[in-house]
Amino acid sequence: MATVLLPRTLVELFPAAGGRVDVDARSVGDVIERLDAAYPGMGDRLLDAGSRLRRHLLLFVDQERATLDTAVGPRSEVRIIPALSGG
Repeated sequence: MATVLLPRTLVELFPAAGGRVDVDARSVGDVIERLDAAYPGMGDRLLDAGSRLRRHLLLFVDQERATLDTAVGPRSEVRIIPALSGG
């Protein structure tokens, strides 16, 4: 199972998830579907209305920048990172 590391912002909204969730998935898109099934509403925090990753988030699979189509292996580590901005 892949390990998903969640940012504090999601953990605050979905405390039952904790900061680390194991999921059985083949792609980043599958990971998000599994997270949303386990923690209803999480998918809405990760995807926009067009089923695209929200622009203020970055995803990495095994330390490589990822898209929804990026493959996820059984020992992969998926990190969801909110983008930083400011002025």
